[in-house]
Amino acid sequence: MDKKNVKNTQYNQMKLPPYSNFPNIKGEKISLRQIEKSDLEDIIEISFYNAVQATTAEIAGEMQTKINNDYKEGNTVHWGIVENSTGKIAGTCGYYRGFENATGELGCVLLPQFRGQGFMTMAMQLAIDFGLNNMGLQRIWAITTKQNSQAISLLERLQFIKTTEIGDDEIEYELRIKRSL
Repeated sequence: MDKKNVKNTQYNQMKLPPYSNFPNIKGEKISLRQIEKSDLEDIIEISFYNAVQATTAEIAGEMQTKINNDYKEGNTVHWGIVENSTGKIAGTCGYYRGFENATGELGCVLLPQFRGQGFMTMAMQLAIDFGLNNMGLQRIWAITTKQNSQAISLLERLQFIKTTEIGDDEIEYELRIKRSL
C-alpha cells in the first residue's frame, strides 16, 4: 500500500463528530457532558467564543448555540465538566477548530472555586483518552500564554511537550502519541 492510501485509511478510521448520541463521559470524581441551558448562568465568566468573553447568560447562550452548530458541522466537541458528588458544573473543556490531518486542539477553563482540586487534570485526561481511543486523533495540541503557569503545569503533568512559541505571548504544546504499526 502506498503512503497516500495508508494516510487515507487512517483518516477513514477516524470517528469524528457529530455522533448519534453526544459523548458523555463519566469519571470517578467528574464527568464530561453536553452543556445544558440550565448551566449558562453558572458559566458566564468562563464562556468564550472566538476569544470574546460572555458578560450575560443571554450572550453565553448565543455562544453555546454557535458551539453547538460547530459540533453539528463536525468541528468541535465541547463538554461541561461536572462534579459528580454535587452535579455542579465546574468548567468546560473540549476540542476546537476542526480535526484536519487527524489533529485536535484541546482547550479548557475552570471556574475559580474548583481550581486546585485536580478537576482539570481528570477532565483533560478523559478528553485525551476520548480523542485517542474514540475519535482516532493522531496529534493533540494546546496553546496557552507564557504567563499562564497553571496551564503550563497542567499540560506538562499530562505529558505535553512545548513545541513552539507563537508571537509574543503564546506557546504551543503537543502530546506526543506513541503508536505501533
